[in-house]
Amino acid sequence: MKYTQSVGEKSTVKLTISFTQEEWKDAISKAYLKTRGKYTVPGFRKGKAPQPVLENYYGKGLFYEEAFNLLYSQHYYAILEKEKANFTAVGEPELSVEDMTDGKGVTLAAVVPVKPDVKIDAYTGLKIKKYEYNVNDADVDAEAKKLLERNANEVEVKDRASKKGDKVNIDFSGTVNGEKFAGGTAEEYDLVLGSGSFIPGFEEQVEGMKVGEKKDITVKFPDDYQADNLKGKDAVFAITLNKIFEKQLPELTDEYVKAHAGAESVEEYKNKTREKLIKQAENRSRDETENSIVEEISKHATAEIPNAMIESEIDRMVQDFSYRLMYQGIKLEDYLKYIGQSMEEFRAQFVSQAQPRVLQQLVIEKIIKSENITVSEKEVDDKIAEQAKSVEKTAEEYKKTIDPRQLDYIKNDLVITKLFEFLMANNELYTDEKKPAAKSAATKTTAAKSAAPKSTATKSTATKSTATKTAAKKPAAKNED
Repeated sequence: MKYTQSVGEKSTVKLTISFTQEEWKDAISKAYLKTRGKYTVPGFRKGKAPQPVLENYYGKGLFYEEAFNLLYSQHYYAILEKEKANFTAVGEPELSVEDMTDGKGVTLAAVVPVKPDVKIDAYTGLKIKKYEYNVNDADVDAEAKKLLERNANEVEVKDRASKKGDKVNIDFSGTVNGEKFAGGTAEEYDLVLGSGSFIPGFEEQVEGMKVGEKKDITVKFPDDYQADNLKGKDAVFAITLNKIFEKQLPELTDEYVKAHAGAESVEEYKNKTREKLIKQAENRSRDETENSIVEEISKHATAEIPNAMIESEIDRMVQDFSYRLMYQGIKLEDYLKYIGQSMEEFRAQFVSQAQPRVLQQLVIEKIIKSENITVSEKEVDDKIAEQAKSVEKTAEEYKKTIDPRQLDYIKNDLVITKLFEFLMANNELYTDEKKPAAKSAATKTTAAKSAAPKSTATKSTATKSTATKTAAKKPAAKNED
């Protein structure tokens, strides 16, 4: 076997693999032995007919496809391993037979999508926004309210109109241009006003309604709504408000925090809560600043990204979305049926996000390589010792529990930390006035949300370069091809 390689279009490498006539005949013989049990010929027991008899009966090329597969599996991955210093395959190759001449063997061609080289005009000396968040008394009070809400009583009220924060039970029926649409009708649906579960304008117009009141409200579906037939459309919902419930919170006392927060007093609870929120604010500040750095550098970077890398990133994003649904007891296939989309249509929503995420990953890898950012065994051991201490184990005990992937994760995490230390030190970071550390509301996805609900597919996965950073910190995966 001999092979040559040449650079193809859009980050591909063409491997031309030639086999001698002897190698080709041997592959056909192996293909015959492997598959002969599938064929029958009059006068022979199944699987017992000689190779020439089968080829004469079914055709000369009967075993060619299996022979090609055998040659491919035997040699292709060995070639990738041999050439790993020159290129990295990122997807399955396009295979074809380039030449098959009697008496001269066979030549296969494999066009392989490979990881592209990214060109970065600049990754130092840039002016990049730094994010900073602080914690105030209102943030601490909001956490205390959450603690109280865990044991709040829901009380039905009948003598006032609904308001933000109430849970209302409603019937609704939606129409677009006078026609009802799938998922637009429900009865006795519980909705917390102000939760942001439904599309803009819906919950706000339910506020102020009284028990037994009927009302038509007009809303507009977002332009990026998940159902194509509803994007940007005006809709009318006929609403009937059945019940109103308000939360009655217990009092925040020393006894309450002892029972529910593990603190001896309200003061201790609030101090601990403030420390926790400050730590979260610091982590958020760091994460968003790192995202800002990668995004800014990526504006100065270009790469010919093969479709295989885009599709792999979409695979990860769809899988992540599927996991989020699973936590809520919903299967992805059921969700797609509910919103009326095929998997192809659903995947298409992620294309615009996948491209920049892949580029950002390539940028991170390129800078690490260019700056030769590495970690020593001592640094890895120190990190392991730190983690061991947090779980009250010795470093030796903890090390025995670590598998190779965890070890790779630790190493990569240290490399990424060093990378951003380098980038922060070599770029000009500017800050706006400190912003409150209020967390953005988590996007919830429920089957019932699709009627008036927001678009969940886009929002839930729009993690920007946070996902890039997270992916870069994960253990380096082996070549999957």
